[in-house]
Amino acid sequence: MASAMTALRVKELLREKGWTTKVLAEKTGMSESYLTHIKNSTRRWNQDSLERLALAFNIDPLELFAQRRAGGIEVETVSVRAADIDFVVQMVPVLGEIPAQPSAKNNQVMQVATGCKGQFIPVQGVSDDAMFALRVSSNSLTPAFEKNDLLVVAPSMAARSGDIAVVEYGDGNVSRGVFKINQTSELILLESVNGKQSSIALTRGKDQFRFIGRVVARYQNLA
Repeated sequence: MASAMTALRVKELLREKGWTTKVLAEKTGMSESYLTHIKNSTRRWNQDSLERLALAFNIDPLELFAQRRAGGIEVETVSVRAADIDFVVQMVPVLGEIPAQPSAKNNQVMQVATGCKGQFIPVQGVSDDAMFALRVSSNSLTPAFEKNDLLVVAPSMAARSGDIAVVEYGDGNVSRGVFKINQTSELILLESVNGKQSSIALTRGKDQFRFIGRVVARYQNLA
């Protein structure tokens, strides 16, 4: 039986369209019996069925996934192997601030505390339980990023020179922010992503510095 984590929004989408399973079968070329199993989460879907359903409903395949489990705020991961390729989608919580110690639990707390309760976005190709989507709160990163853009941050992925990352730095008054990283054997340079502010030079082994995570994707605000 398919686990709850692999459930698709077929029932919900059928209600929205006013379609029966028979109509969906005609549009996808799949059998009613198979679609009933998919609808009730009693049989696993594969990449082919996912793409057919997305085409029938005229949505992105990522929009077929439920955004959260019933009864709680949780990061969800779904996967399927097709033609020796892993198709992985993780529902990532949206946060209004950078968490000091990203984790599935801490991100849930920060999500509620920053007014983003219940807000998730699907991220494909990266699996990291501590991953979060940081909402850009101002225009200070323009033109690189705009206000209300979502920056997907993966704490498990190391940042190299040239990468954009979320970092923590400073003695006493600790600051956290989004910077372009450049590193030498002795220095870590935090450069503004828009090139409008002066770089911050930190000496290895002397100045306090910590990577929180690498920015791996951007969801633009098109509203």
